[in-house]
Amino acid sequence: MKAWRFYGFGDMRLDDIPVPEVPPGWVLVEPLCVQPSVTEAQLALGIPTLAYDRVKRRLESEAPIQLFGHEFCARIVETGAGVTRYRVGDRVAARAKLPCGDCPLCRSERSNLCRRGPVIGFDQPGCFSELAILPEIALVRVDDRISDSEAACLQSLSDSVASVETAGIQIGDSVVIFGQGSMGLECLQIARISGAGLIITVDVREESCRISKELGADYALNARTCDPVATIRELTGGNGADVVFECAGGSPKQGLAGTATLRQAMDAARSGGKLIGVSWFGGPLELDVDLLRERSLRYLFPDISTQAHLEHTVRLVASGRVRLKPTITHILQGLESVPQSFEITANKGVHKAINPAQVMFHA
Repeated sequence: MKAWRFYGFGDMRLDDIPVPEVPPGWVLVEPLCVQPSVTEAQLALGIPTLAYDRVKRRLESEAPIQLFGHEFCARIVETGAGVTRYRVGDRVAARAKLPCGDCPLCRSERSNLCRRGPVIGFDQPGCFSELAILPEIALVRVDDRISDSEAACLQSLSDSVASVETAGIQIGDSVVIFGQGSMGLECLQIARISGAGLIITVDVREESCRISKELGADYALNARTCDPVATIRELTGGNGADVVFECAGGSPKQGLAGTATLRQAMDAARSGGKLIGVSWFGGPLELDVDLLRERSLRYLFPDISTQAHLEHTVRLVASGRVRLKPTITHILQGLESVPQSFEITANKGVHKAINPAQVMFHA
């Protein structure tokens, strides 16, 4: 089969490799639609972010290796011994983080919270290939009302569900979301159906602000044309928001906001409010802890997304409560288009992309 393999940062090649054997408890799938996450697109270029050191070590010691491809929709073509919940022909998506099976959480039947196990696309091959193997325990069946393209977004959406759950939104809470890329737009919609009152979003791209309004924001502020913190305070009666999501920070090389939006998010939250850190910054940053303490701000980070979160995303999208189609702006065709999808995703602002660029493997 053909599979994309990395020989180093910035060096991916389409190779012929053997079709993997299907172990007990695993399935062989044919990827239908795959998208690189923003994190994967940065790592492919060697830009420090989540899992950079892990990927660097693997490239130095194991290259060429299959990397990335944990956001996908695939069809099962073969099942291994012991697989009972899925059959050939089922469309599936998957949770990226797998349980290790041996830690105290796994041994106490809380394996959905395990962080010691491998990660699809990082520790074992993902789906940037003609065929791939996946463990049954990671899978979720895709509802017939969900397209292949939408299903490729479910893993990211499950992380957004976990982020909003962590926020503990109360009925009528005012919510601000900095950054209206895919996860920011997902957090917007999930916050809305979770009881949020006033919802204000912030971005620097007019196309992102437009889609944000379409998907339910009461106000979509373009930070290039207004002072977002001052405007947020004005819209909340001078208080600031009850809950603020920071989804815009990260490498300025890829058009992200660096740490500027984190400082703005702190200023936009009311005293006693909550700040939810969704972004990855790629390294240490300076933080005014005294300001957090003085204003009794709670800086929270999303819980790990579980199988239950992933299953919930299927219900949300199938029922139309969360809309993904408006965020999918770039769809490429064929396995050979994978490098282009990485380039578009790493530079979404240049290409006016919202969601990562998707690759359809079959017409």
